[in-house]
Amino acid sequence: MATGVIVCGAAGRMGRLLVALGHAHGEIEVAGAVEQPGAPQIGHDAGEVAGVGCIGLPITTDLAAVARRDRVILDFTSPAAALADLRTAVAAGAAVVIGTTGFDPAQEEEIRALAPRTRAIVAPNMSLGVNVLLGLVRQAARALGPAFDIEVVELHHRYKKDAPSGTALALARAAADALGRPFPASAVFARHGQVGERGRDEIGVQALRAGDAAGEHTVLFGSTGERVELTHRAQSRECFAAGALRAALWLVGRPNGLYSMADVLGLA
Repeated sequence: MATGVIVCGAAGRMGRLLVALGHAHGEIEVAGAVEQPGAPQIGHDAGEVAGVGCIGLPITTDLAAVARRDRVILDFTSPAAALADLRTAVAAGAAVVIGTTGFDPAQEEEIRALAPRTRAIVAPNMSLGVNVLLGLVRQAARALGPAFDIEVVELHHRYKKDAPSGTALALARAAADALGRPFPASAVFARHGQVGERGRDEIGVQALRAGDAAGEHTVLFGSTGERVELTHRAQSRECFAAGALRAALWLVGRPNGLYSMADVLGLA
């Protein structure tokens, strides 16, 4: 039996892609498509909005009406909307996969409190490659040790609203955790002016915005006479959508809990 998914933000860039890939996936049924009130696509067929033809599923504004325990909510929206969708998922007992980023500390705290009450995966990046990269960064930081300076550089399209990206923060946190450094206290977010010499325990995080870049992340380890760079480049958003669909399938039959993509990939 196919797993039913509900796409929140169904008219957005990621939402349209999730509808298209989900509709083509043999193990998935797109069972709901939701948008914010006032969106011009309300009432339109989700498949037509996604460019795959009519699938007989109109876009609505009522997540609660389609959320059920046997369905998985997919959310790539905004922090406030994602948090509201998580509350709805908990109330309905529906599983939820959240790829939204940009949460403030209070929102993150509420997510940590709410998510374990249902089956939830919350990840700053659904790409399988990025989640492997996180493990490699931890391994490299432990092996190279404090003699190597660490810098994280990310590039995204001009429309991205939060900076640095959630993935860049996750990469920096992974390095900090591996070295026993506090985070974000050890982070330096960009540099400007007479900042003095680089601190030994700093982890630099730099954000670039240009064009239509889907997402590039490099973690640089530099010491005297050598440098190691670990890079992931997303060539399209399809890798994020494919990872989210894999996460949705993985959640089927799991007990309540807050999971990560490392769990999905068997890397936890």
